[in-house]
Amino acid sequence: MQKAYIKALYNLIKNDSNVISCLSDSGTEYDELIAREFPNQVINFGISENNKVAAAAGLASTGKIPFVYTTGAFIAYRSYEFLRDDICLQNRNVKLIGMGTGLKWSTLGPTHHTTEDLAILRSLPNLTVITPASPKELEKAVEETYKISGPVYIRIGMSNEEEIYDSECNFKIGKNAVITDGVDGVVFCTGPIISKVIKANDKFKENNINLKIINVHTLKPLDSKNIIDECKKYNKVFTVEEHNVIGGLGTAISDVIAENNLHTQIIKIGLQDRFAEGFGTYDEVLEQNGLDSDTIFSIIKDNL
Repeated sequence: MQKAYIKALYNLIKNDSNVISCLSDSGTEYDELIAREFPNQVINFGISENNKVAAAAGLASTGKIPFVYTTGAFIAYRSYEFLRDDICLQNRNVKLIGMGTGLKWSTLGPTHHTTEDLAILRSLPNLTVITPASPKELEKAVEETYKISGPVYIRIGMSNEEEIYDSECNFKIGKNAVITDGVDGVVFCTGPIISKVIKANDKFKENNINLKIINVHTLKPLDSKNIIDECKKYNKVFTVEEHNVIGGLGTAISDVIAENNLHTQIIKIGLQDRFAEGFGTYDEVLEQNGLDSDTIFSIIKDNL
């Protein structure tokens, strides 16, 4: 997903001199190539995320469009006050890119995981919150984010995320996307973890059970209409997220169910009010925390 982000950002920088890439020593060789071609549009702040976020607010006040890129945990937690007061309170046109969705920083442990960021950031006024599911969707998200004025947080993976779209995706901010159709149940997902849900659904298909998988790529503004329409069809719905079940996708959908007096039970699959456990590869950490495709399959099967 990093390559997809850099590709999309490069196209913006090439066509608009106001687009600025703000880095924190987390850039890749591709970032260095952009800096050589467009030296006035790339600023490396070093390991100084708070200063970078504050500076981005200043850049935006002069008409620039900063894309602030760093580890998601550092944006969401370390720089929260600056994000709140300098960007969201002022409604500055700053795009924040948090790299390392959920458990992607698998070998570095919970200090680097972003498993509470959605809960924290979707409560901020003026902030749009997006969690693309795949590289193609991320490219579209960056393009659409550029078109709107105001602060945006995009939560992305790191590398080797699976592509879930065979052709171009029809991405629209605030509109859920149906990934697979089905009549036996509905699963709402957000972010790259959707690839594990698709694999779990393949096992259901072997038993003639077909689930509808819905990609909630925008947590704010939330597509409440789609959620209401789907929840009216089922006694139970499922949510899957690489995040604490408190405050994230599951909570957002629970709010819609409660506020609209829908008689639907929600089963939340994610971290159950705890930090992630274990270290290892990404897939190993997912398995240790019950977010692998086999465990997702078992939980849904037991509750269908």
